[in-house]
Amino acid sequence: MSDNVSTDPTVPTGSTVSTGSTGSTEASVSTKAPSNTLIRVSLGALLVGTGVLYLWNLSVNGWANSFYTAAIQAGSQSWKAWFFGSSDMANSITVDKPPASLWISGLMVRAFGLHSWTVLVPEVLMGVASVFLLYLVTRRVFGHWAGIGAGVVLALTPVAAMMFRFDNPEALLILLMLAACGALLRAIETGRLRWMIAAGVAIGFGFLAKQLEVMLIVPAMVIVYFVAAPGTWLRRVGHLLAALASLVVGAGWWVLAVTVWPASSRPYIGGSQNNSILELTFGYNGLGRLSGNEEGSVVPGAGMGEQAGRFAEGGLGGGPGGGFSGGPGGPGGVWGQTGFWRMFDAEQGGQIAWLIPAAIIAFVAAIVVIGRAPRTDRRRAYLLLFAGWLVSMAGTFSFMAGIFHSYYTAALAPAIAAALAASVAVLWPHREKLWIRLVLAAATWTTAGWGFALLARTPDFMPWLRWLVLVLGIAAGAALLVGGGKSWQRRLAAAAASGAILAGLVGPTAYTIDTVGTAKEGPIVSAGPSSGMFPGGHGGPGGFGGRGGQSPGGQGMPPLGQMPGMPFGEMKGGPGGFLTGSEPSEQFVATLRAGADDYTWVAAAVGSTEASGYQIASGYSVMPIGGFNGTDPSPTLDEFKQLVADGKIHYFIGGSSGGFGGFGESSGTSAEIKKWVESTFTSTTIDDVTLYDLSGD
Repeated sequence: MSDNVSTDPTVPTGSTVSTGSTGSTEASVSTKAPSNTLIRVSLGALLVGTGVLYLWNLSVNGWANSFYTAAIQAGSQSWKAWFFGSSDMANSITVDKPPASLWISGLMVRAFGLHSWTVLVPEVLMGVASVFLLYLVTRRVFGHWAGIGAGVVLALTPVAAMMFRFDNPEALLILLMLAACGALLRAIETGRLRWMIAAGVAIGFGFLAKQLEVMLIVPAMVIVYFVAAPGTWLRRVGHLLAALASLVVGAGWWVLAVTVWPASSRPYIGGSQNNSILELTFGYNGLGRLSGNEEGSVVPGAGMGEQAGRFAEGGLGGGPGGGFSGGPGGPGGVWGQTGFWRMFDAEQGGQIAWLIPAAIIAFVAAIVVIGRAPRTDRRRAYLLLFAGWLVSMAGTFSFMAGIFHSYYTAALAPAIAAALAASVAVLWPHREKLWIRLVLAAATWTTAGWGFALLARTPDFMPWLRWLVLVLGIAAGAALLVGGGKSWQRRLAAAAASGAILAGLVGPTAYTIDTVGTAKEGPIVSAGPSSGMFPGGHGGPGGFGGRGGQSPGGQGMPPLGQMPGMPFGEMKGGPGGFLTGSEPSEQFVATLRAGADDYTWVAAAVGSTEASGYQIASGYSVMPIGGFNGTDPSPTLDEFKQLVADGKIHYFIGGSSGGFGGFGESSGTSAEIKKWVESTFTSTTIDDVTLYDLSGD
C-alpha cells in the first residue's frame, strides 16, 4: 500500500492524506501552496541575504588560516602543488589533508591573483550553495516553507557562518555531504541506480576534502536506503554495493595516484611519519583522532620557555596522557572534557547547540505522527537520514579523545537545520491535536530557556538579549497551546509561530553577526563572543590564536600570540609560531626577495604556520620544515644539508630572538636541522627575527 502524497514540491507532504498499512486514514489538513511570486521572492531573499551576510566584512579575516592560504598560493603557481596540496610551490611537503578543498581557491587565485577575497570568496559561494541545496532537498519532501526554514537555520548557525568565510575544508565538506544525502533521497524516491552512484561519488570527493570525517554519515545513509528504498532487498543491496564502488573510485583515483607516484618526485605527505597517505588517513587523521594517539602531532621538550614547556607537557594529544595538561579530553585537557554533554559545554554550546534540543523534541514527535506509513515513506527516510547524520557525528565529536576543535561542529549544522525544519513541517498541519500543541510549546520553551543559558555565558554581550529570548519564547509557547479553527485563533497561531521562530533564531543570529564583524585568523578559531578562558574557553574574539584583545564578555584573555613566553607567535608584524602565521615587515620581505630567483626555496622555517606568512608575503617558496607543527621527518638532516650544498635554500628563519619557531624544534629532525644551522652559519636579526644566510655570501 502506498502513501497518498502530493507530488507538488511546494506542498508539505505532512499536509496530505496519509494511509497507513492498517488501512486507516489520518485526517487531512489543507495547506494552501504559496504563489510562484512568493516562492521566488522568499528564495531570492534567502540566497541573496546569505551571500551578503557572508561577504560582508570578509577581508577582516585576512589570510584566515595561513597554513591553507600558503598551499592555495602554491597551487596557483605550480600545477603539481595544486594536485598534491603542497604547502610550498617547490613541493617539499603537503598540508595534512587531501587537497580538494584547495583546488577551487587555487584556480581562483591563479586567475585573479592572491588576495584575501580570491582565497575566501569560493568558501562563501560554497556556503550559499549549501544553503540552496538544503532548501532543494527539503522542499522536495516537505514543501517550500520547510526548505526556507532549513536554509535559514543553516545560514544563521554561528559556526557554519564562520566556516563559510574561512579557508578550512569544512565548506566543501558540508556541500558534498548535502549533495550525497540529496542524491540518496532521490534514489529512494525514484529507485534509480544513477542517484546511488552520484551519492557514492559525492562521499568519495568528501574524503578528498577531509578524509574520514565524511564517512561518519555513511552508516545512516546505508541504513536509510536499505530500509526505505523501493525494490527487493537484493536490489537494494546491489545498489549499495554500486554506491560503495563509486565511493572508492571517487576518492581512490587520487589516493592511487599519490601511492604509485615515485616519492622522489612528489612532495612528502604532511602529517604522516613515513610519507604515506594511508598512514595519514588511518593514523593521524583517523583512529588517532578517536584514541588520542596522534603520532607526531607535537613533540614536547626544552627550549620553549618555562611557561610553554608546562603548556605543552604531554604533547598535543600525542599519546595517552597527552593534551596540554592532563590527558586528551580529560579534566584540564586542551581538547576539552569528552562525554555526552560535550556539544553543550562552554566551548561548543554557542557555536552549534542553540536548536539541538528543539530538533530532538520535534523529531521524536514527527516520527510518531508518521507512524505506520509505508516502508518507503519519504518523510521518514529524510528524518532518519539527517537524524542519523546528527547522532553519528555528534557522538563521535563528543567522545573522541584526540585533537578536537569547536569549529568541527560546523558539519552538524545541516543535520540540525534539516531535522528541525522537516519535523515542524510534519507537526504543524496536525496542530489541532492537543498533544502536538504541547510538543510545539515544549520545544519553544526549551529553546528559549537554553538560549537564555547560552547567552548568560557571555553576560557582557548584549545582556538584554537573553531576557528578550526568554520572555518571547515563554509567550510564544503559551500562545501555541491555543487551538481552534476560528479566525482569531488561526491568527494567534501564526503570531505564535513567528514568535517561536524569533525566540529560536535571535541568539544564534546575534552570534553570527558578531562573528562576521570580528577578525578570524589562525588554525583554531571560534564563532561569536568568547565564553571563557583557555583551556576551556577561547582566547579572544579571534579564537585560540586569533587577533584582538579581551572578549566582549570580558572573560577571555589576550591572544596567545601576545602572551610572553608562549609559543604561539608574537604581535602583528613579527615572527609567527605554532598557531599564528608570521607577518614580516617590508624590510624583511625585501631581504627575502633579494636574489630569490636564484634559489628553489627563498628560505626554510620550522613549521608550516611559521613558514606560511613569509611565503605569502614574499611570493616565493618557503620550506616548512616538519610540516604543520614541525614534527614530520621531512626533510632529514642529511637531505637538508644536501639541499644547502646544492645552493637551493637561501635563508633559514630561526624564529624570534627569544628562540622559538615551532613545537617540533625541541627534538626530532627539525631540531637537528636547527642545531646544525646554528652551529654552522652566522645569524643576523631583522625586526626581532633571527635569520641565517645559508649561501655563504
